[in-house]
Amino acid sequence: MDILGRIKGVIKAEADAIAKIPVNDAYRHAVEELAQCKGTVISTGIGKAGHVARKFAATLSSTGTPAVYIHPGEAAHGDLGAVRSCDIIVALSTSGKSLEVVEMLELSKKLEVSKVIGITSHPDSRLRELSDIILDMGEIEEPCRLKLTPTASVAVMLAITDAIALTLMDLRGFTKEEYGLRHHGGYLGKMARLPAAPTPGAPSSSSAKM
Repeated sequence: MDILGRIKGVIKAEADAIAKIPVNDAYRHAVEELAQCKGTVISTGIGKAGHVARKFAATLSSTGTPAVYIHPGEAAHGDLGAVRSCDIIVALSTSGKSLEVVEMLELSKKLEVSKVIGITSHPDSRLRELSDIILDMGEIEEPCRLKLTPTASVAVMLAITDAIALTLMDLRGFTKEEYGLRHHGGYLGKMARLPAAPTPGAPSSSSAKM
């Protein structure tokens, strides 16, 4: 087995899947709705998609968009009570058929949640029926030899959610200082507290006093 060749092949397959994401007006619509959300963005998903959904909520929160992750399994045991009519749910499921996610969305509709944004690939799924906006992941071929391990689809989900989070950050005019207030620990917190570098050609504070 050509180990290096296999590694390069997997990386290429995932990069190709990201490059083929069919970005259309639905993406613009989703970002506009999220920017206008009066409540909290609630992300959800199960399995590998759940890990991406959790990371999405964390990225949104640190970049100016209040967000939480709700595990669809825990939603069935009371966590769904956090959902309000002013919130927006972003549901991630490649197949769009995960029973726990579908059930959570069905019940969220009864709680009159503001909007549901679905991120999915399969054209025939209950998730599409329950979503107000669909962000299509496109057709994805997993590089896994068994065609089961969802690596390319997870890479696509990560790319989509990162793009949404950073676009929202730009729309809000989110500043370095605001970032530091939300992410004050670790290396990034330290970098966020550093003074901005002077603009080339601009007078220094000492020369400005002269």
